Amino acid sequence: MPHHEPRIVSGVEIVPLCDAVGPMKDPVRKPLPEMFAGATFEPGEEWVLHFHCYLVRAAGRTVLVDAGIGGADSLATWAPLPGRLGAELAAAGTAPEDVDVVVLTHLHSDHMGGAVVDGVPAFPNARYIVQRAEAEWAAGPVRELILDPLRDALDVIDGDAEPVPGVRVLHAPGHTPGHQIVEAGDVVMSGDVLHHPVQLADPTIRYVYDEDPDLAVRTRTDILARAVVLAPSHFPDAFVHMR
Repeated sequence: MPHHEPRIVSGVEIVPLCDAVGPMKDPVRKPLPEMFAGATFEPGEEWVLHFHCYLVRAAGRTVLVDAGIGGADSLATWAPLPGRLGAELAAAGTAPEDVDVVVLTHLHSDHMGGAVVDGVPAFPNARYIVQRAEAEWAAGPVRELILDPLRDALDVIDGDAEPVPGVRVLHAPGHTPGHQIVEAGDVVMSGDVLHHPVQLADPTIRYVYDEDPDLAVRTRTDILARAVVLAPSHFPDAFVHMR
């Protein structure tokens, strides 16, 4: 697994955690059609994704940004299974019981699959932060297997919040209705605001699994315009310096 060095900014430590690396599987292997038409990928070439979560230590509190793919029984059957988040946390000196806050950027399976283990919250002392728009949008197995077991631990918020001093949660919709990002100092942990480095140069390149593609483009453009350091979920690099 790739190793990425932590970053300390404004007294906040941000530790990248590499949950998995691997190609997208059918039926979601070509979600950027114009790129697979020859602009970025060769015919038959696979798109290998990196799956990052982020451990944030601030003001004596421990925050986990996204809960990863999960185990072999994860809903993320299209992703490399199982994820390695537990081992990555242990390598960073953090036990599940040490996590105070889990921010789920959104409720797609590769970002929340590890939030629940054996029907109970994987991080037993944590509050799980989800946007109300996301919680209301979720249905089916996501609601039954993730939201319902988390019910007593959920903090459902509307818009922006600061769950820990120096760590801000901002509503950034488009990919999903309640997608949110996390900012600490000049670092933006961007979730799925963008998926491939080509979108840095052209944020109008669309991703077919964005719920609202037009809104996703506007959100992506706004965030890239102000971000100094980007911490994306699916790039090879855990930190991208924008300027």
